Amino acid sequence: MSVEQQLAPADLRALALQVMRDDPFPMLASIDGDQPSVRPVSPVRTEGFLVYVASMRSSGKTFELQRNRKVELCYLTLAHDQVRITGEARLITDPAIRQEVWDANPLLRAYLQSIDNPEFMLYAIVPKRVRYMKEWALEYQEVPLEADAPL
Repeated sequence: MSVEQQLAPADLRALALQVMRDDPFPMLASIDGDQPSVRPVSPVRTEGFLVYVASMRSSGKTFELQRNRKVELCYLTLAHDQVRITGEARLITDPAIRQEVWDANPLLRAYLQSIDNPEFMLYAIVPKRVRYMKEWALEYQEVPLEADAPL
């Protein structure tokens, strides 16, 4: 995208958030030793660019996040607009947040049966950097974070 096509910060933020709403299954990249590992995830809660992802204690994802918290989420629409959130996965142990997520997610409840199930892991992907790209513009624009990382 050329300099004359750069968007205003508020417009850029709105477009990036729309991309996130349009892609219910972003790809999460984590590190397995020295090898990147990517898989689709289904966020269980989103607050601006702060994204919550559930996992199972016994999953490879949890194993990787315990060893290296650096991650990236990539959202992609059918029109090929992209948002990349580079950040850190933080384990959420706060009972109030866990309860809110639990109450809002019937699939989570059906699968795990109890909020006290030791398999239930909840991570917040805390953004350090957010980038947006329109279609195949080949150039990302930095999206302002504002107050998206309260954790």
